[in-house]
Amino acid sequence: MSTVDRIYRVARDGERLDRIAREQLGTEKGGTVEAILDLNPGLAAKGPFYPAGTRIKLPPRASAEPKRASVPRIWGD
Repeated sequence: MSTVDRIYRVARDGERLDRIAREQLGTEKGGTVEAILDLNPGLAAKGPFYPAGTRIKLPPRASAEPKRASVPRIWGD
């Protein structure tokens, strides 16, 4: 299970988890939404839209530095 960085409180009815992830963590891709769901058991059972006042634990923001794949070079560096 991931660590909790902070708790987000839904400000208005109808917010979606993918949009919360994009706004608060910079992306909804790469397992971000799944990490939020892991930190918040029962959140998925509430459905896709959350009412105002819902508290959601958020994981730390991912590193801004993109992951670079190592590319083998057949002629050396």
